[in-house]
Amino acid sequence: MKFSYDPRYNIAYIRIKERKENVTTIHISESLNIDLTPDGTLYGIELLNANEQLFEHNSNQFIIENEATGKISNVSLV
Repeated sequence: MKFSYDPRYNIAYIRIKERKENVTTIHISESLNIDLTPDGTLYGIELLNANEQLFEHNSNQFIIENEATGKISNVSLV
């Protein structure tokens, strides 16, 4: 899995698997698109207006929490 963020366009992308074939993009809302492979497997999730969806209080910090261990890591995306 890979997470990418482009602050120039305020878009984040969560790629679930490597692209091996064409994908179909499904427009869910004004701020969310999902990409599916031909067999219906989730390829990726695109977040438009990403900073509004990912960051609390304009912190520009992405919080990653391991639910099994409780460990929390902060990653700066700026």
